[in-house]
Amino acid sequence: MTEPSINTIKRSGSRFYVDPRNGAKVLGVTSAINQLSKPFLQYWASKLVAEEAVNNLGAVLNLVQNENEAAAIDFLKRAPTRSSGAAAETGTIVHGLVEQLNKGESLGLVHPDYAPWIERYNEFLDEFQPEFLEVETTAWSDTHGYAGTLDAIAKIDNQIVILDLKTGKGVYDSVALQLTAYSQADFLLDPDGTERPLPELDGAAVLHLRPDNYDLIPVRIGDDIFEVFLALVRLSKWDMEEKRTVLGAPITTDSKE
Repeated sequence: MTEPSINTIKRSGSRFYVDPRNGAKVLGVTSAINQLSKPFLQYWASKLVAEEAVNNLGAVLNLVQNENEAAAIDFLKRAPTRSSGAAAETGTIVHGLVEQLNKGESLGLVHPDYAPWIERYNEFLDEFQPEFLEVETTAWSDTHGYAGTLDAIAKIDNQIVILDLKTGKGVYDSVALQLTAYSQADFLLDPDGTERPLPELDGAAVLHLRPDNYDLIPVRIGDDIFEVFLALVRLSKWDMEEKRTVLGAPITTDSKE
């Protein structure tokens, strides 16, 4: 995803959208979904650290032998961050290029690192001929206090769908929560505060774009999935605010007098 057109801020590691109408802050959709447990990340991170140690054994040993164990530990523990950061940078750049295409803008010369991604995306455009109704638009819910930036709403084969672009190695089931949240928003909100209705939707889909291929994957959205998303919004409020209020100061003999 590129940067939202509506201003956002970060609090306690979560993104909040700033309402252009009144300055109120509401939770971002992806920040709510981040409340989901992701045990696979623990194993992924452990594997990356192990691979980093094996692939850079000489450098790590050199640091240890020179009594710089802290630097060796820091180098290894940052392996997951370096890996995810590089993937995130690629995803951000590819999203930006795709956004330009969806808006009918010319890309000019594309860097060779990203040209294969755009070639695959052009294949998708040629094969499915989507008609883009919305591109990088903010879906907003006053009712439930959340907002998120959807990649696109498009007409494909006479079906109007929310379309999300994923550029990582896989597509995960949590995307159903994301797209359901967008579909259940009260309206679309422009940076100047203009409210616009969502088009009547027929469904949702993910375009999984990789440099060597792409897949268009249908995603089920519905009220049952929305209930799960709202539970995550509620859990976010607990995690960011309410849990800090439940424990009092230790009781001492002085406090009982």
